[in-house]
Amino acid sequence: MTKEEFSLSRKKLGKTQKQLAELLGMSLKTIHSYEQGWRTIPTHIERHLYFLLINQRGRTDSLTPCWEKKRCAVKNDCPAWEFQSGHLCWFLCGTKCDCTQDACQREKLEICKNCEIFTSLLK
Repeated sequence: MTKEEFSLSRKKLGKTQKQLAELLGMSLKTIHSYEQGWRTIPTHIERHLYFLLINQRGRTDSLTPCWEKKRCAVKNDCPAWEFQSGHLCWFLCGTKCDCTQDACQREKLEICKNCEIFTSLLK
């Protein structure tokens, strides 16, 4: 996530830097550092921001689970199915998608950011 994407995400959430710092459990200085590009934004913070954006109040579209969109054959073995979180497959580790099955957390997020399931959630 770039500093511009971080800043845009904060604005989409309708939060000040101070409010976002409180929401993420970090200092205001850290938020400044991310937005100025002085610090790299860690994967867990990026995931947290996407989680907040996707789950904002006022969402009116229906959330189709990943196993339906991808016609998954192994859904019964997948954490997304187990926890009935098919719209959060990008957030969960250990999912059974062929494209991300053996990827580390950072690689998985980068792959998922190009997936139709994830991108449809950010519209």
